[in-house]
Amino acid sequence: MTQSAPPLQPGTLYLVATPIGNLEDITLRAVRTLRECDVVAAEDTRHSGQLLKHLGIQKPMISYFRFNEAKRSEEIIDRLKSGQKVALVTDAGSPGISDPGERVVRAAIENGLRVESVPGACALVAGLTASGLPAGGFYFAGFLPSKSGQRMKRLGLLLRLAETVVLYESPYRIEKLLTEMSLLAPTRKVVLARELTKKFEEYLRGTAAELEALLVKRSIKGEFVVLIHGAEDEPETYYGDEAEEPAPQV
Repeated sequence: MTQSAPPLQPGTLYLVATPIGNLEDITLRAVRTLRECDVVAAEDTRHSGQLLKHLGIQKPMISYFRFNEAKRSEEIIDRLKSGQKVALVTDAGSPGISDPGERVVRAAIENGLRVESVPGACALVAGLTASGLPAGGFYFAGFLPSKSGQRMKRLGLLLRLAETVVLYESPYRIEKLLTEMSLLAPTRKVVLARELTKKFEEYLRGTAAELEALLVKRSIKGEFVVLIHGAEDEPETYYGDEAEEPAPQV
């Protein structure tokens, strides 16, 4: 027996997950939300406009990104207060996961407005579940700091955790990350998940030192999810200066 889906509620901010590569990875609920909303708030209107065109959807769009999120948050809140249904999307994946969106969500909650998640594709989950590393508990650290000193300190703390650590990294800094890991924990098991859901999706598995050597021999493009096995008995490993460990996120 088929039940009709409930209509979208006025004054609600819908956080709509979009494909991270393969356009088939969008849910029926996400498509319906995009069709029935009043406006789409997008990280990049050109990028999201292509997705809407692919889905045969025409909607008014406004842009929000890192440098205008504060101003746009006010506009989105005004729209919600007037009863509009706003779908918030990023270029790929779930809004707020290493992408803009947190400020808008906080503002909506502070104003007593309704926020609803429309779950779907997420590189973090896709990479972790196929990595082969323990997934019962994990720590998601997003992107590491860009400055070398801060990166090494942060990485040193993360390598102390017993849980699998998940990072995002760009193709421009992946070799640097593996070099840093080889200095701190050369024998630690690492999985590089590259170009997830796309044509050239690939999983590279080995120790930090082995993967560093591999990347010297071949050119690797694409965005990476980096998965690091939790700490084990590694007496030879140096983890940097003593500091308080970050609390695990699960």
